[in-house]
Amino acid sequence: MKDRLVSPQISEEEQFIETSLRPRHLEEYIGQEKIKGNLSILLEAARRRNEPVDHVLLYGPPGLGKTTLCNIIAAEMGVSLKTTSGPAIEHAGDLASILTALQPGEVLFIDEIHRLARAVEERLYSAMEDFAIDVMIGKGPGARSLRLNLPPFTVVGATTRVGSLTAPLRDRFGAIYRMEYYDHESLNKIVRRSAAILKVPAEEEGIKEIGSRARGTPRIVNRLLKRVRDYAQVRADGVITMDVAKEALDALEVDELGLDQTDRHMLETIIKKFNGGPVGLDTLAASTSEDSETIEDVYEPYLLQLGFIARTPRGRVAMKAAYEHLKLIPTDGEGGPNLWTTP
Repeated sequence: MKDRLVSPQISEEEQFIETSLRPRHLEEYIGQEKIKGNLSILLEAARRRNEPVDHVLLYGPPGLGKTTLCNIIAAEMGVSLKTTSGPAIEHAGDLASILTALQPGEVLFIDEIHRLARAVEERLYSAMEDFAIDVMIGKGPGARSLRLNLPPFTVVGATTRVGSLTAPLRDRFGAIYRMEYYDHESLNKIVRRSAAILKVPAEEEGIKEIGSRARGTPRIVNRLLKRVRDYAQVRADGVITMDVAKEALDALEVDELGLDQTDRHMLETIIKKFNGGPVGLDTLAASTSEDSETIEDVYEPYLLQLGFIARTPRGRVAMKAAYEHLKLIPTDGEGGPNLWTTP
């Protein structure tokens, strides 16, 4: 799954290049206009009061810019950023070490915050609300609790599964923003900006072709741009035109809606093996040799957005739009509705 060209997850090799393409300030950030408007007010109010920003929770599918927004919050407030993740904080002592090292006003970014251990999460409550943390000193009957005061700071949490957050933790965040998939115009702007940074000559039609196949995700559109750039430099004159972009993306098996071979295989499995569904998640995972959590968190969100599948109490069902995209129609032959052919 990590090797997929249209995967919204970031690979280790991409981290350096993606960092160079990230906007540094809110005015440079493209898309998510409602969040930008509300966040600009939040930041300006905190600056005028000379206070840290209220705790912020960002949720939505991966690759939409949650980490970028966190970096922008720190940059706009003129403070440094400390980054960690939910799985990395295994014990309450780890959290205490991180919090006591924070400077006044600093931003602590916790990625995958829904994966915090319960004991760690409970310690975080008082730290976020009262800027204090209780530390146990000693063991056994002589153990005692010591309260350490912390400098005011800001927690920015990011999650792809906001429903997995407990209500007490969710209530500690003063601002909660949902990241939406990007429209084509916003993606085209991102391609233009990234192409300028990478110094890649690109025509407008070529830019639109890349943007239309990016699944509404900035991380994917930048990845496609880099692969099309390689194709243009090797097979063409280095300029990204519409024809070059189409040839490159077709060679990479990314179709006009951004679906790759894995997406099409999953849809064909539902349609051909299970007569369009309903099929249970575990059965679908076994049939496609994929993990059920990967299907639910990575593959399904975009297919649901396109209206290609539906989640029902009995399982996943392929919708009419999926048949039309794959050019599959039922036959009236002896096999009945279980047979599917291309027109």
